[in-house]
Amino acid sequence: MLLIGSWWRNRRRRKLCAEPFPDVWEELLHRNAAFFSKLMPQQQAKLRDDLRVFIAEKDWEGCNGLKMSDEIQVTIAANACLLALELPEGMFDRVRTILVYPGDYVVPDRSVGPDGVVREGPSARHGEAWLRGPVILSWSNALEGGQNSRDGRNVVFHEFAHQLDMLDGVVDGMPPLAGKAQQQRWQQITRQAQAELHHDLRHGRPTLLDPYAATNAQEFFAVATECFFERSKAMRKRQPELYGLLSDYYRQDPAGRSGK
Repeated sequence: MLLIGSWWRNRRRRKLCAEPFPDVWEELLHRNAAFFSKLMPQQQAKLRDDLRVFIAEKDWEGCNGLKMSDEIQVTIAANACLLALELPEGMFDRVRTILVYPGDYVVPDRSVGPDGVVREGPSARHGEAWLRGPVILSWSNALEGGQNSRDGRNVVFHEFAHQLDMLDGVVDGMPPLAGKAQQQRWQQITRQAQAELHHDLRHGRPTLLDPYAATNAQEFFAVATECFFERSKAMRKRQPELYGLLSDYYRQDPAGRSGK
């Protein structure tokens, strides 16, 4: 049954990708995915196909009155698919549902501070990624992140990096890797980079990564992913080992095509 299901899925995907790519979607790619024009033609072609499959196979739901549209789907799908462009097929197959709010949304939050005090109250969010659950996004932030590729912030990159982290069922800031040597290299480089980030923050020094990366290992990976794709040349210059690590993982060299 599994083989039959895979055959039908692949047949459906081939049929979908054989159809002409909509002109309006092409316009949206160039308008809302700033990275797209920097890709090689073969990468652009693959992203178009990946995007069509991604849109067709997810359940999309607008929240708080947001009406789902081609622009929302194409923008979010394009940015998500960039992360998996050179990775093995099916990296986001486990994501079944994408919930999109018009802007920031508020959820109840409970946290324990460094003093041990439990604090509860509303928390405004740009996005969330749930293990074996949906990805939740703010449309205004997703649009801004897609159109501005130079500020190091992209909520779609961030939340789908979390989904890559979750592929092995453990949310620890390290996506599934090929072997123990790669895992050790990942831990060595990311821990050193996190230590340097904490040191700079304690001394009030400007940092390449958004300070939110200091929250924990999983947020470090998500924030570093944003920076890798959006401030690639700066990362390659200032943190070459971290850049090399992410380049090896994503199998991409955005600094080689980036304008910044």
